[in-house]
Amino acid sequence: MLPAHPPTPVKESESDWVDGQLVRELMSTAKVSQYLALSLSPILVLVLYGVVPGWQLALWTVTALSVAMFRLWIMHHYERHYAQGDTARQRVFMRKFGLWWPFSAMVWGLSALLFFDKTPLVNQFTSLLMIAGVCATSMGSFAAHRPTQRNYILTLSVTMAAVILWRTVVDRQFESPAYHYWLLLLVVLNCVILLKTGEQLHRTSRRNAELRYRNDQLIGSLIQQTDAALAAVTVKNRFLASAAHDIRQPVHALALYADWLRNEPDLAREITPKIVEATKAVNSLFDSLFDLARLDSGQVQVRVERIDVVRLLKDLELQYRPMAQARGLQFRLRLAPGCVLSDQILLKRVLGNLIANAIKYTASGGILVASRRDGNGMRIEVWDTGVGIAVDQQGAVFDEFYKVPVHAGTEDGFGLGLSIVTRLLALMGHSVTLASRQGKGTVLRIVVREGCA
Repeated sequence: MLPAHPPTPVKESESDWVDGQLVRELMSTAKVSQYLALSLSPILVLVLYGVVPGWQLALWTVTALSVAMFRLWIMHHYERHYAQGDTARQRVFMRKFGLWWPFSAMVWGLSALLFFDKTPLVNQFTSLLMIAGVCATSMGSFAAHRPTQRNYILTLSVTMAAVILWRTVVDRQFESPAYHYWLLLLVVLNCVILLKTGEQLHRTSRRNAELRYRNDQLIGSLIQQTDAALAAVTVKNRFLASAAHDIRQPVHALALYADWLRNEPDLAREITPKIVEATKAVNSLFDSLFDLARLDSGQVQVRVERIDVVRLLKDLELQYRPMAQARGLQFRLRLAPGCVLSDQILLKRVLGNLIANAIKYTASGGILVASRRDGNGMRIEVWDTGVGIAVDQQGAVFDEFYKVPVHAGTEDGFGLGLSIVTRLLALMGHSVTLASRQGKGTVLRIVVREGCA
């Protein structure tokens, strides 16, 4: 059974896919015409048997059956080697085998040589009815593929008209009965009517195929949106599970410190820093959550301006060098002067997030922040000598709620940091790449368009 409606390939345009689909529909309906021709062939032989020379009738019968059997083989060959192919394969098939349909029509048209003006009128009339039936059936069966439909109708009609003209002009020297001329006119009118009607049927088939393509695209889009919605639900569920764990610990610690302070007021100097740290952890978690909510709601606005990279990175050095030194880490800058076009507040926040992560996941060694000129703009890099990221996990570090396994814990928050970074960078039109070796360190590179006058 031929596939009446294979999935719409993403790589094919609407016009290409429709052309391929029309060939598939042709092959799924062409059997109707072929089986009709096979069934009418022996009937035509019976009608003409005894009134037509036997050798002529046998020659036509063998030719007609041979062509019919070969067309059946073509259909079988198509099902095995072309039916599942794309539009290019459908076109190759039609180039190889498309001429067999008009050739079959010519064989049926030549049958008029056997009976026209050579047999009793009853036999002629019956034979003409069968040929007209074959021609009319082809109009519907081949409607999907306009060239095949048109060529079949034209070939059969022209062949019939040529036989009538031959008998009228050559054999009878224009001394034919009047019905010869009326029959010739009838063949021409029948051809015109079938071509016009066939064109309308083809347009309907093409419109149906175009609607099918668009419905497939719409269904595909709806499936993608459904998958995205389900993925969002999964993310939210992961968020709730992570939030329940990550928020509980610092809040519980705050409660313990407050209770401890109430019972031991003399320990205020020792307990207060712990309360401050726990409060910072809670604030950090909520800040990340609020950032994510603002990004989801589209409330983040980008204000592009010219930014001095050296001044920006030195401001970040003042903010994060003490944090690195507190953990016994070196903090170095390697700066190439230049200006970039970006949102200063958002870019500073992104770079601050990357530097803070580098400090958090580095136990020894140091952090390097560098700016370099790149063929695509200015490249800002954050290097660390930290734990690194395994190759199989590098694709996931920018996902929401991802945490480096060896550092999972309360201080790591929700794992929203790099997810927010990538979304902010995308919003500003910047790209980010990551390179890392487990146990050796990580480098993150942001490419920003230069903006110096």
